[in-house]
Amino acid sequence: MPETDGDDLSDLPPSAKLVFKVLEYDGPLTQKGIVEESMLSARTVRYALERLEAIGVVEEDVYFADARQTLYEIDKPECDCEAEAAAD
Repeated sequence: MPETDGDDLSDLPPSAKLVFKVLEYDGPLTQKGIVEESMLSARTVRYALERLEAIGVVEEDVYFADARQTLYEIDKPECDCEAEAAAD
């Protein structure tokens, strides 16, 4: 399987793009939730999440309902909300 050395979402395989979109639309999900929503295999979702984490667009968090699982969400860059409010 060829590896891309780019660090852009457009360089990722279709499965990683689908996982990104699922997280974008459905919010934070566990790996199991992503598998159910995307209908991809668990192995494919794991690989996609690894690729997304490698370029820094997805972050992991503790899933408090079941600490054995990890919650994945899109890493939103911190915004300067005061500067945005002042611009309005």
